[in-house]
Amino acid sequence: MQSHPNSSPSHDTSAHREHLVDGGCLMNGAEILVQCLEREGVDTIFAYPGGASIPLHQALTQSQKIRVVLPRHEQGGTFAAEGYARATGRPGVCMATSGPGATNLLTGIADAFMDSVPLVAITGQVPQAMIGRGAFQETDIFGMTLPVVKHSYLICDISDIPRIVKEAFYIAQSGRPGPVLIDLPKNIQIQKTCPIYPQEIALRGYHPELKAEDSALREIIELIKGAEYPMIYCGGGVISGNASQELLEFVERTQIPVATTLMGVGGFPETHPLSLKWLGMHGTVYANNAVNEADLLLAIGVRFDDRVTGKFEEFCKHGFIVHIDIDRSEINKNRLVRLPILSDLKYALKKTNEMLHEDGYQRVTDKFTRFPKWYAQIDSWKAKHPLTFQDTPDIIQPQYVIQLLHEMTQGDAILTTGVGQHQMWAAQYYQFRHPRTLLTSAGLGAMGFGYPAALGAKIAHPEKQVIDIDGDGSFLMNIQELATAHIEGIAAKAIILNNQHLGMVVQWEDRFYSSNRGHTFLGDPKNLDRIYPDYIEICKGFGVKCERVIHKKDLRAAIQRLLDCKEAYVLDVMVPYTEHVLPMIPAGMTYKDIITE
Repeated sequence: MQSHPNSSPSHDTSAHREHLVDGGCLMNGAEILVQCLEREGVDTIFAYPGGASIPLHQALTQSQKIRVVLPRHEQGGTFAAEGYARATGRPGVCMATSGPGATNLLTGIADAFMDSVPLVAITGQVPQAMIGRGAFQETDIFGMTLPVVKHSYLICDISDIPRIVKEAFYIAQSGRPGPVLIDLPKNIQIQKTCPIYPQEIALRGYHPELKAEDSALREIIELIKGAEYPMIYCGGGVISGNASQELLEFVERTQIPVATTLMGVGGFPETHPLSLKWLGMHGTVYANNAVNEADLLLAIGVRFDDRVTGKFEEFCKHGFIVHIDIDRSEINKNRLVRLPILSDLKYALKKTNEMLHEDGYQRVTDKFTRFPKWYAQIDSWKAKHPLTFQDTPDIIQPQYVIQLLHEMTQGDAILTTGVGQHQMWAAQYYQFRHPRTLLTSAGLGAMGFGYPAALGAKIAHPEKQVIDIDGDGSFLMNIQELATAHIEGIAAKAIILNNQHLGMVVQWEDRFYSSNRGHTFLGDPKNLDRIYPDYIEICKGFGVKCERVIHKKDLRAAIQRLLDCKEAYVLDVMVPYTEHVLPMIPAGMTYKDIITE
């Protein structure tokens, strides 16, 4: 939903009980906005200043509650805000100036939109009198972001700031989370008024608190009673809906196996006997087989995206599909379902668990017996097609790096990733037990996401190991954020799986284009023996510790040094570019076309 730039969204004024604070003190618009952020509990903002946002930054210097982190690029700031939001569930906040500053936020805003991440993006704008005149550093960021925001505002009256900020945070984190844009002209930033702060808001037509009917949940239980080969396919909605514990109870009462999406990784513990890890283009063979051959598929907080389904109409072709989701627009969008249920997932699962308890479904944590033929079939798929790779005595295989990292962290780290082969290997070979521990750009697939996101996650959880698993191509895209890590004292780590190529594109070239290289080599063609760029020298310039590992025997000690370091640290691990991510379902194909070798 968006509002017209010259109007505010319809709201029920009877629900706005407003009051003056600080004795009705006179404040400028920038100061009011900062105080509004404080009232929303914002403790960190990732903000890059410019001409149209100077008053906002001046006001932030007076705040005793908000930490301002200066990213070295606005895109890095947006990704960092996303990392904070994905790691906490609270809205991340980023800010930029008008024009190019604002447009540099676009990729991060689109990423948050695709992955349903609560984000509030604030942009300075040229003075109102200059809007539409092609003024210096003017862009219509309101119009540009319309397709990739949940809501957007252009503030035209200083008195609207408190209401708009409160609405923005409510919209960003309620229902299906997403990004909200606030565009604030400079003249309004410097105007003064006595602010009036709303205590309540009610947006007409926006009712995100959806609860499933008991009858629909009862129908699910009846379907489970009649099923022989049921599967749960759950996604990021379980995590954003804070429903992981309810899902675990539901699974242990019904004894139904679980496959997650990439966004849903960690929403169900991958160490659980009923976990099949994740499905889709590079998911496990057994997860893809089980979901597609189930007679009952419970799709929970998912959107049936093409990287999961392959050919839409062939996905779970013969199964009865139930879809529980909070977003009406996702129902029957990509795949027709037999039983759609609109609901908050936490409520739906909790209520269903109560019904299951009443029906005598006891919670079981091991020795699952309800679907013996189904378990046997899944076990045979697991035995025939395990996640595996060809290890070597000296050359470092990328999968081995992730396996070793999991062993050394005992699965207790937060991993962020860039986008590419390394992203898939991180998700395949690390065992995620908890939600909000794999932070990755899944829907948009934005390279450069990994390290800035790690900064945001580390700020949110300074007590945890936060490690970016990255590729040499993806890491380079926002390498300037090493400066942010060093100056701000953020001990986010990075492991680069460096193959000197755009690895995932190379894999597609190998599989579908006769290995013809279409500009996918990232090294120095004039000196093929040189490792280029030299991350050790680059990191040295930023004041960040870095070491390179070439031989397998040196890897464990190097990872230990990375884990023990109390500041930012980069490990440049050389891996072969010939290694492919497997399994792989070619785009637009089905699970029967999966490539395993």
